[in-house]
Amino acid sequence: MKTLKALIKRNTKLFFKDKGMFFTSLITPVILLVLYATFLGNVYKQSFLSALPQGLDMSEKLINGYVGGQLISSILAVSCVTVAFCSNMLMVQDKAVGSIKDLTISPVKPSHLALSYYFSTLISTLCVCLSATGICLIYIARIGWYLSVGDILLLLLDVFLLVLFGTALSSIINFFLSTQGQISAVGTVISSGYGFISGAYMPISQFSVGLQRVISFLPGTYGTSLLKNHAMRGVFEEMEKTGLSTEVIEAIKNSIDYNLYFFESRVKISTMYIILGLAIAVFISIYILLNCLKSKKQI
Repeated sequence: MKTLKALIKRNTKLFFKDKGMFFTSLITPVILLVLYATFLGNVYKQSFLSALPQGLDMSEKLINGYVGGQLISSILAVSCVTVAFCSNMLMVQDKAVGSIKDLTISPVKPSHLALSYYFSTLISTLCVCLSATGICLIYIARIGWYLSVGDILLLLLDVFLLVLFGTALSSIINFFLSTQGQISAVGTVISSGYGFISGAYMPISQFSVGLQRVISFLPGTYGTSLLKNHAMRGVFEEMEKTGLSTEVIEAIKNSIDYNLYFFESRVKISTMYIILGLAIAVFISIYILLNCLKSKKQI
């Protein structure tokens, strides 16, 4: 156990000392917030206004709260996974520069080495993503706050689970990488592609039916929907108070993946948590199995 703690401490320190990795991870959510607010914010707003019945008067604060809820849920959904890949670059760097050889010839169990990368990545990613969550909450407070204490706590839970998911996913993929070029290429693909397949950049309700059904099998989609449910619950509650009909509200929820469907069945929030939890458990198990098989080959 002391060896594992020492390795986790070593990996975490190296991450925060490497200004390139740290600032790349930290700046990603900030850049996304600026880009989303600048470009996507107006798109979300116009889409929302076009869905409202004519003549309905709605406050600017409520509209901004709706747009802001979409923005921060999309940012956090992407950041929890992409930041994990940045934080997990140390695993590949150790292979690239040969540090892994020094660690493997020392009396360190392969399982401890593998777990140290996972937990150090988890700690680093959590630090960055929780900081990003704080920035997002400040942004919401400035434009339109409709979050309760319960919403914030559930939002933090969602971030934690998605970081677990992102860390496990990055650990599996990075296990097969051994050069800086490979991690850069994979990081670029993940950064550009994950937001689309998770419904963060564009609601999957706008995709074709066939693509929607394929994406409904991906666990990240449910993580994005959980964030939207907890970031926007208060907004929709306030909309009901303004007199907006239930039918219109449900149509809006369906259009932004607040309500998520597996084929024709609506997925409950509790089921989303189960799916995300199972995905985390499966990915961690695969990562452990890969390291066990590797250690057996080396014997």
